[in-house]
Amino acid sequence: MERCVRAVVSGKVQGVFFRAFTLEEAESHNLSGWVRNLPSGEVETLICGPSAAVDLLLDWLATGTPQSRVDHVTVEELSCPDPALHGFTIRQ
Repeated sequence: MERCVRAVVSGKVQGVFFRAFTLEEAESHNLSGWVRNLPSGEVETLICGPSAAVDLLLDWLATGTPQSRVDHVTVEELSCPDPALHGFTIRQ
């Protein structure tokens, strides 16, 4: 079953390769979507794919990279956006 979520990660998550590691983790689970830094210092990501794989990436986001410190992850369930969305990218 396809699932899409928007997650916003707060803490020390910018300047610690969080987006690059998120990309690698998402690709390892064959997920689609994107990740980007927000002006607030948070990281936002759109994650689409099989529900179990989405859950795995959400679990990873709550832990983060060795250099990061995750304080909170806010998750919003979405109806799946553009069905042509394929792959996972880093947005600026």
